[in-house]
Amino acid sequence: MSNEITATILSIGDELLIGQTINTNAGWMGGQLAQIGIRVRRVLTIGDDRDEILDALDKADTDVLLITGGLGPTKDDITKQVLCQFFDTRLVRHPHIEARIAEFFRSLGRAPLEVNLAQADLPEACTVVPNERGTASGMWFERSLGADRKRVFVGMPGVPYEMHTMMERHVLPELQRVFAPPTIVHRTILTTGLGESHLAQRIAAWEDSLAEDGIKLAYLPSPGIVKLRLSTYANNDPVGARARVGRKAEQLYRLVPELIYGEGEDRLEQVVGRLLKERGQTLSLAESCTGGYVSHLITSVPGSSAYFTGGVVSYANAVKMEELGIPSDMLELNGAVSRPVVEQMAQGVRQALRTDWSMAFSGVAGPDGGTPEKPVGTVWIAVAGPSGVRSVQGFFPGTRDLVIQRSALAGLNLLRKELIA
Repeated sequence: MSNEITATILSIGDELLIGQTINTNAGWMGGQLAQIGIRVRRVLTIGDDRDEILDALDKADTDVLLITGGLGPTKDDITKQVLCQFFDTRLVRHPHIEARIAEFFRSLGRAPLEVNLAQADLPEACTVVPNERGTASGMWFERSLGADRKRVFVGMPGVPYEMHTMMERHVLPELQRVFAPPTIVHRTILTTGLGESHLAQRIAAWEDSLAEDGIKLAYLPSPGIVKLRLSTYANNDPVGARARVGRKAEQLYRLVPELIYGEGEDRLEQVVGRLLKERGQTLSLAESCTGGYVSHLITSVPGSSAYFTGGVVSYANAVKMEELGIPSDMLELNGAVSRPVVEQMAQGVRQALRTDWSMAFSGVAGPDGGTPEKPVGTVWIAVAGPSGVRSVQGFFPGTRDLVIQRSALAGLNLLRKELIA
């Protein structure tokens, strides 16, 4: 579109380049910009180097340049000084920001150092962007490009929770006011149980039909999950755009209902929790290869105490026998990674903790311990409930962490399908 608004995300910090810190900011910012109709054209990561920062600023060719990092109180934080050089301005102290910084340190029972108070020194040419969750203020600059066009530069702290709040409360609303980007309607449908390529094959005809309604589809895969994001420009008719997207979403639900577990920011453990809570039912877990990871996912949901009773991490066979009632001859005959054992694990923990439902996991997470019959990634999962027990065997190749993550998702999805059956 001719009125498309574009953005560059510039992440600054040596720690990002050497892998000491994972750059989660760029992905989050890109998602937020997409929601308001601004397209990210590129993401750049550079070190705390004056010349590299100046070069990135000078070569900016998008409507918006969002900068994170380099605003701390130490000598390696040079972003403010470089921005002053680029915009031919100087640092000036803001007394009200200085007072707020001093009060922040007093609330911690500490006296601020001069390097802390110096965070109130900001480029004279910028509009200050408040930071309600930290001491490093943001900076908003505008540069005229002629013919009523402008380029906006925004410097923000690299601390994620500080940047998130600054973006949500100040930067995103102001970008919408300044640029009035075209409204985009998004709807993200979450699937699990089928990889990206096989899913694409299943829905190929449906995907081909999207163009006639002006809708684009993006596949967003992660371990065990494929997100399907439907997007279209509203073209001054957001109600109609949402209706178009809604019709295509309904078609997708009819096409692959068994694969869809939620939308937007839903997590599978949240979906399962809601189903249990709606039914007034309880859950227990018996975990071997997942080592308590599924319990962690369940209890990461606020209010999970309403339905999650507890679990047993039965890593050793002795625990399987003593706590879950698995006969020793069953283990000897079938091995720990088997249908009979995992089903007995699920039934044993359900009986011991007196819950409506239970899940059990037993597998070979690796990197060692695999055999030709049971290679690394082989996992048995069982769900026991009011109508009996159901078990499935999965094969989840990859690193140890990936085996555990994919096993957990598969188990949660198996329980979800049992709950809605």
